[in-house]
Amino acid sequence: MINFFKTLSPLNVLWLAITLFALRACYLFNLPIRIEPALTELVARLLLNPAYRPLPPVYNVLIAGLIVFVQALLVNHLVNHFNLLGKPTFLPALMYVVLSGLFTPFLVLSPPLICNFLVIWMLFKLFSFYKNSDSKSSAFDLGLIAGFGSLVYLPFIFFFLIIWTSLVIFRPFYWREWISSVLGYATIFFFLAVYYYLSNSLGRFYNIWLPLATKFPVRLDINYYNYMVLIPVIVVLVLCFLKLRQNYYKSYVQTRKSFQVLFVFFLIALLSFYVEAAFRLNHFLLCVVPAAVFSSYYFLNARRKWFYELLFVLLLGMIVYFQFNTF
Repeated sequence: MINFFKTLSPLNVLWLAITLFALRACYLFNLPIRIEPALTELVARLLLNPAYRPLPPVYNVLIAGLIVFVQALLVNHLVNHFNLLGKPTFLPALMYVVLSGLFTPFLVLSPPLICNFLVIWMLFKLFSFYKNSDSKSSAFDLGLIAGFGSLVYLPFIFFFLIIWTSLVIFRPFYWREWISSVLGYATIFFFLAVYYYLSNSLGRFYNIWLPLATKFPVRLDINYYNYMVLIPVIVVLVLCFLKLRQNYYKSYVQTRKSFQVLFVFFLIALLSFYVEAAFRLNHFLLCVVPAAVFSSYYFLNARRKWFYELLFVLLLGMIVYFQFNTF
């Protein structure tokens, strides 16, 4: 199956849709009676009296699947446009679809899923830093994106750090670009503060920032059996980093810098979960875009076909198995 997606073919779009449905079919046939409203968090921050009618579960899952499908195509375009893997391929789309189906909370509408559109948009602009002679406007736009993403999902606020990290990686120091990103970010919250002021509820604007004072948890009460599906994912990522290390200086400078940005992106997305008062697994959807690119790099450069095909089948099998079983 991996070999089929290594080439860029229009037929792969059909097989991608089939894979997407197959990984969600088990959940569709065993839907819960009610799924928590997806965008309550966003609406609660923007409106004083939020009123949101949750979608029926089946529509919720189907719309989430359609969003994942569109995002997978966008990720694939991103990778091929910047030639991150060295040749055109459909593997990033495949891996995005697979990794976005790891856990059942990933299969429904959620703020992190919506934010992945912003993640892809940010990466397009960040990777463009390398060839731009003047990136002030791009830095301002990135600040706007990070600010808007913070309204959709508060942990997205830490993605602002990626803008400055990318400026360090891609660009010589130019203070106007750094300030432009701050101005872009501040613009979003300036208009939000004006909205709350005109609504005579400025205290609600202050309450937005309270979760940022949350201490990093020292203990999480989770059932580790539910996370055994991550074993093949971890193996793939470790093998990817080993491959990257072998080929690091054989790659173009832009490619090396882009993978550095992706790694920072992955770490920030991974560690920013603590801002939420309750631990929610769907937060880690923010890690799926960089993880999909890393996984694609391994599968495209792996040499032993029997091993990587077996590893991929094992990953698919565990995803389906853990959709049927919870411990």
